[in-house]
Amino acid sequence: MKRVLAALLTGTMLVAMGCVAVQTEETEEVDKNETIVVYTNNGGEGREQWLVDRAAEEGYNVQVVHGGASEITQRLIAEKNNPLCDVIFGLNNIEYEKLKANDLLEAWEPNWTDGVDESLIDADGLYYPVTTTPLVLIGNAEYEDMPSDWIDLVDEKYKGLYQLHALNGGTAQTVYASIISRYPDPEGELGISEEGWEIAAAFLGNAHNIVEGEDSIGDVIDGTYPMDEHWASGVITEQNERDYKFQIMTPEVGEPFVVESVAIAKGTEKYDLCVDFLNWLGSSDIQLEWSNEFGTIPCQADALDNVSDDLKELMDMLTPQDLDWAFIAENIDAWVEKAELEFIQ
Repeated sequence: MKRVLAALLTGTMLVAMGCVAVQTEETEEVDKNETIVVYTNNGGEGREQWLVDRAAEEGYNVQVVHGGASEITQRLIAEKNNPLCDVIFGLNNIEYEKLKANDLLEAWEPNWTDGVDESLIDADGLYYPVTTTPLVLIGNAEYEDMPSDWIDLVDEKYKGLYQLHALNGGTAQTVYASIISRYPDPEGELGISEEGWEIAAAFLGNAHNIVEGEDSIGDVIDGTYPMDEHWASGVITEQNERDYKFQIMTPEVGEPFVVESVAIAKGTEKYDLCVDFLNWLGSSDIQLEWSNEFGTIPCQADALDNVSDDLKELMDMLTPQDLDWAFIAENIDAWVEKAELEFIQ
């Protein structure tokens, strides 16, 4: 836990007041009867219903549109001239940079940034971090040949023994990018060396691709597919609900950590209500509740101090992988397209 918190919180200055030139005055009382349309990749495993119900307790009327991270981004781009979204919750920096490039985000400033690492905040004041999510490979408790690194899975002995999510989602894209970005080559195809593409082909080709409706976690537990790529918060949830303890792969290079943020969609007619709602959603109290319910790792210092014991135990095992996010953001769409055309069976 200390290694992770140090990577997130130390060596940087906390955000000072006035760091973003947007309205900072307290908004007038807003009409909470209006519906807030929330686009999110954080709707699974009971999250959507929890958010709707918990927001209702505070008087907010929330409608959730749930999809994969890339799916949400593409939908927002497609709706640019007829915006339907008010608030974006979740998504990682890669997706937010795409939204920025398409001028789809409103500038704003929350009232809870004092306890957040400044380096995690968008310099243009368009999106603000609420959670960080390690992505891991989990294994059946009795499985005796757990790999030590993602690239070990290119070995034929692992063919058909591990599950991957669809590449249109943020989890699968980030894991994939964290692997092939280890093999940069300015002269190589799409900036990747020949060895990197060989690794990518074997990694994706050996996997079972999870189909909608499959119980991927159940398949790990019963040994049908003894390994699965998963997000840390989901691991905690599944362990608690199924009374089961997974093996967790811990590569020497670390695990890809994804920072998820909140933002206001450009074109909303409920700007003040959106700010009010996100001030509530991103607050340390609510993020701690969210963490205790779903095992997420809050970016707020106050909430981090009070996460659950099982999350602390998991985080003690994990170290953030050093990734070149600029390189990844520039190339990820092309990398995914190549993979879908050539490697995924």
